[in-house]
Amino acid sequence: MATNLAIDQELLAEALALGKLPTKKATVNEALREFVQRRKRQEAVEMFGKFDFDPDYDYKKERYKDRSTIAENE
Repeated sequence: MATNLAIDQELLAEALALGKLPTKKATVNEALREFVQRRKRQEAVEMFGKFDFDPDYDYKKERYKDRSTIAENE
C-alpha cells in the first residue's frame, strides 16, 4: 500500500545512521515494529498486580502437559 507521509528528514537520517538498514522503507518498517513491541511490553507491565496469585499453580506440570498434547497430535 503506497502512502505519502511527511516525515522529519533529520529524524529519518538519524534513524538510517543508527539502524544501518539499507533503505528508508526498511528503516521505517523497523521503527514501526519496535514501536509496536514497546507498546505491547508496556501493556504487559501494566497488567502486573492485576491478577490474583495462585500459590498452587505448577508451571512445570503445565509445561509437560503441553508436550504430551503435542505428542498425541503428531
